[in-house]
Amino acid sequence: MVLFLLTGCDGNGYLDKAMELRQKLMQSGCSFDAEITADYGDVQHQFSLHCQADQHGNLNFSVLEPESIADITGIISASEGKLTFDDKAVAFSLMAEGQLSPVSGPWVMVKALQGGYLSSCCPEDDLYHLSIDDSYEAQSMGLEVWFNEDRQITYAEIYWKGRMLLSMGIENFVYV
Repeated sequence: MVLFLLTGCDGNGYLDKAMELRQKLMQSGCSFDAEITADYGDVQHQFSLHCQADQHGNLNFSVLEPESIADITGIISASEGKLTFDDKAVAFSLMAEGQLSPVSGPWVMVKALQGGYLSSCCPEDDLYHLSIDDSYEAQSMGLEVWFNEDRQITYAEIYWKGRMLLSMGIENFVYV
């Protein structure tokens, strides 16, 4: 019975759909809006970003909401990060033992989709639920992603040591 349950998801070609999503991201990149909730346990921060990622995983973002930090822009890549702002600043405490900031969540999502270990993919309602392990360490960062038949991402969650740190509602997702 356990073997049946474990193979029921990936034994039907669902992981192939996740591989197709990965291939599209690595060929063309994507653009999307992310409604992010960062959960620090005792407090939550919510904000919106417009993001554009290239096929190499570099991500440009601009803050859309809240109004108090709107228009802050940034670039995140594997080798650097840069924020640009006039008279506004954004300051979030780091998460996951310094490996994650709330504004870097979309970049982590894209990088994990492009290169993380795709551990399972199952249908869930009208979507596909993909689980990704982005590290080979015992306390790795995990990513849960939901996408539709057209390989458009609709929602994602980032976990650290079994606790959800970030959730991201994804809208206006397109391959560019």
